[in-house]
Amino acid sequence: MSDNMSDLLQIDNIAAGYGEAQVLQNISFSLKEGEALALLGRNGTGKTTLINTIIGLTRRRSGTIHLAGADVTKLRPDQRAMAGIGWVPQERNIFRSLTVEENITAVAIKGPWSSARIYQLFPRLAERKRNLGTQLSGGEQQMLAVGRALALNPRVLLLDEPLEGLAPIIVDELLAAIRRIVVEERMAAIIVEQSARKILPLTERAIILDRGTIVHQGPSAELAEDTVRLANIMGIAGTPGAH
Repeated sequence: MSDNMSDLLQIDNIAAGYGEAQVLQNISFSLKEGEALALLGRNGTGKTTLINTIIGLTRRRSGTIHLAGADVTKLRPDQRAMAGIGWVPQERNIFRSLTVEENITAVAIKGPWSSARIYQLFPRLAERKRNLGTQLSGGEQQMLAVGRALALNPRVLLLDEPLEGLAPIIVDELLAAIRRIVVEERMAAIIVEQSARKILPLTERAIILDRGTIVHQGPSAELAEDTVRLANIMGIAGTPGAH
């Protein structure tokens, strides 16, 4: 494990997958307090598998995961959430039969992110706090999923393609909220996103996955300027219907 005390999340030599299939190999990186990381790559390169491995949903073959110096490698997903790993999956995972307010308060842990602050971040949710999850649009459900993760007052926030399939106006609102969370409030975060251009300006560093291994780690600003490299890395990602 890294002896750098400012490393909030430390991933060491992780190999993981599902059942017999190994998706990730030799994954090592760290995330510092207050740092945001863009996780990029073509579809099917292992980005979601890496997020799922950090939250504890895959079959780990080797390696360790430390959060704030504590080994969380063998903890269940719910224990990792309690330890401070917030997660917004692609499926959103909101309670559809509960109201917006109940969704937030059901998981809330005391801390700076109160429901009032979440409503300030997402005024749309404030207007719909008595609506059921089933009565929300896709964009509102995504905002609620982010709000629920914040209500846990996590140490690190994992966002798995938070902008996917959303209308442009909603994308802009979510990007503004993510900017506030990671740039202004300095919450440590790992953000998976198909549109590198949208997420690189909000992050300090970028990691690129290809075939389950890290092929690039470096400053987001440098990658944003290297248009040829970006195009090669992302391949056809960003075309309509890409997943």
